[in-house]
Amino acid sequence: MIENEQYLTSLLNNDSKGIMKIYTAVFPRVRKFLLQNKGTQQDAEDIFQKALIQITVRYRKERFEINTSFEAYLFTACKNLWRRELNTSKNRVTNSDIIELVPAERDTALTILEQKRWELFSEKLDLISGNCKKILTMFFNNSSYADMVKKMGYSSETVARQRVFKCKTKLSKKIKDDQRYNSLKKL
Repeated sequence: MIENEQYLTSLLNNDSKGIMKIYTAVFPRVRKFLLQNKGTQQDAEDIFQKALIQITVRYRKERFEINTSFEAYLFTACKNLWRRELNTSKNRVTNSDIIELVPAERDTALTILEQKRWELFSEKLDLISGNCKKILTMFFNNSSYADMVKKMGYSSETVARQRVFKCKTKLSKKIKDDQRYNSLKKL
């Protein structure tokens, strides 16, 4: 299907016009699905972005053919990601009424471990570009994508999401490449 190839090429080339066509064609259905299934607008945006990135990465790695419409393929990818997210969150149990008694030594050890993690994170954050550092700081402070567009001068929220993803990936790689990472990650 020629249209499928055009969409995939738009993703590969980071063509904003093509990507906006994808958003216009598919995002409203994804948003509606998530809102009807315990999701929020932010969840819909995040899931949609993750699906686009997964498709792009997979297509870069191995050229594959989509036998249905691209819109149906992307919508299905979003649905699967959301279901996986719901299953993961369902398995998390929270009970604020339970107070765990922690021995002083264990509490101290956890505090030190957390501090070392924070130091590694901060150190690696300082090593990425100023632009990435600024966008990630905004992201970690829960700034909206609309605010990022205004403050950073991006053309759209899609571009802001892509920058956040790329910067998070760079930061994550720097952290994971550090020798200290394996001893500090959660067991």
